[in-house]
Amino acid sequence: MTNDKGQLTIGENESSRLDAFLATKLPELSRSRWQELIKDGRVTVNGEMRKPNYSLRENDVIAWDIPPPEPSELKPENIPLDVLFEDSDIIVINKPPGLVVHPAPGHSAGTLVHGLLFHCDDLAGIGGEERPGIVHRLDRDTSGCLIVAKTESALNELARQFKERDVKKEYVALVWGNPVPSRGTIRTLIGRDPHHRQKMSAKVKTGRDAVTHYEVVQSYDDMSFLRIRIETGRTHQIRVHMQHIRHPVVGDTMYGRAHQHPLDELMIRQMLHAERISFTHPRTGLELEFTAPLPPDFRALLAALKEQGIEK
Repeated sequence: MTNDKGQLTIGENESSRLDAFLATKLPELSRSRWQELIKDGRVTVNGEMRKPNYSLRENDVIAWDIPPPEPSELKPENIPLDVLFEDSDIIVINKPPGLVVHPAPGHSAGTLVHGLLFHCDDLAGIGGEERPGIVHRLDRDTSGCLIVAKTESALNELARQFKERDVKKEYVALVWGNPVPSRGTIRTLIGRDPHHRQKMSAKVKTGRDAVTHYEVVQSYDDMSFLRIRIETGRTHQIRVHMQHIRHPVVGDTMYGRAHQHPLDELMIRQMLHAERISFTHPRTGLELEFTAPLPPDFRALLAALKEQGIEK
């Protein structure tokens, strides 16, 4: 985090917009956050308040006074977290199934964010508020690796990596049926389902491109265990794409279909797990990779399938 108070003098050939200059020189805060601070009078040029688009000149002196982050309005909750990695910039969680990532209508408490507010005592602040930075999300019933930023600069850099597809994400899933071919790539648009607004669809004329690579690891009588790599991160992407090729994720009540199966009692949620994630540390530049072990319910279902002796 940049110092709460400080100043810079504009050198030769450093003319620029005030907000752009600060975001470049002090990337710990985003350009939009600098714009807020400038408008709030927390930044001056030669002792005077200026607008974000003020054109800097040589020898101008910029001074800033950044207030401490405001406490979050959310109440911290002591929710157990399986931490795979943590430092002053990021925290990587193995999210259990059933845990909602971010507060939303119907989920005003008991989310991962509430748990992080309790766990992390070194949040530097995101947008002036003492809260964790959610870079990406997993559905409530999807388990596995999830990265969270603890500083605004980490959030901005990780968001850039996700946008430029530099983050590598690998999942495992149990799906209905036996996909043919056993290895393939699914490329479609994904957009809001025009008939069911809570769902996404690959059968749309307008949407965002989505790319999913899959490979069958183990086939069973009426299911397959897949390893899946996604290039994009669209809402419900894997679940939508598996439905699109008529092999929906086992236990997915939104995109799947009703099945009568002897192991129904073990299929209590969608069998989808974010097993591995790799990215560049937002501050050190080191390449990082983390693996999340399968949760007990997923392991139990695979063990039951093997015990039934219906592997192919």
